[in-house]
Amino acid sequence: MSCFVYKGTNIDTDTLCKVDSYMKTAYLLSGEPGSGKTTIIKEVLSKVNKSAGGFYTEEIRNQGVRQGFQIVTLDGRSAVLAHISVRSPHRVSKYGVDIDSMDKVAVLALKQAIQSKDIIVIDEIGKMELFSPSFKDAVIEALDSKKKVLGTIMLASHPWADKIKERPEVEVTKVTRFNHDEVINQVLYWLGT
Repeated sequence: MSCFVYKGTNIDTDTLCKVDSYMKTAYLLSGEPGSGKTTIIKEVLSKVNKSAGGFYTEEIRNQGVRQGFQIVTLDGRSAVLAHISVRSPHRVSKYGVDIDSMDKVAVLALKQAIQSKDIIVIDEIGKMELFSPSFKDAVIEALDSKKKVLGTIMLASHPWADKIKERPEVEVTKVTRFNHDEVINQVLYWLGT
């Protein structure tokens, strides 16, 4: 967590950090691929008694080999986000990115969550998703809604993602394989549970 204490104050630093992050409306997890960001979001959502909408991204595997990624909404819809067989001018590594699926499934799920849910889930703000101008607009709309936004954001530097990380209402926490319990507790505290 990031927070600061002015010199000469008698305020407990841990308490101030908790208050600082509690006041933020967006909590974004960052970390290396496979560090458990999506797992943390799913576990947190299973422990809260609040409505949530949005999406997460999961791998598409065939015989143990990653073939691409799919978008899965919290209400059960899914679509291919990127795949080795998708022909697209938008590519990340060997994967062609399907912007149309992104817009029809993920962006729609975000807009519905902004309108009717307590928590907006955005997993992930990453290279593939950022090819979609509609997705970027939906992220800004979610952050401006003042609702709780729980999501993941790319660890690597990216001009647009870096601006999101710097917004005053956003708390960014790095996830490692060793801090899952701590991060889960921080997010649950932030959600007021």
